[in-house]
Amino acid sequence: MYAWIWRHLPGPTAAKVVEALVLVLGVVALLMLVVFPWVEPLLPFNQVTTG
Repeated sequence: MYAWIWRHLPGPTAAKVVEALVLVLGVVALLMLVVFPWVEPLLPFNQVTTG
């Protein structure tokens, strides 16, 4: 999968490195700002005290 992404990025190697970094940062931002806040209420880790 990573080789497929690398082959399809345009430009020379230096540009591909920058583009890959931007892609990784975009995925991390999407996870942190959208996916994790959406999933967090569904997780059972909200009850931290024992009964």
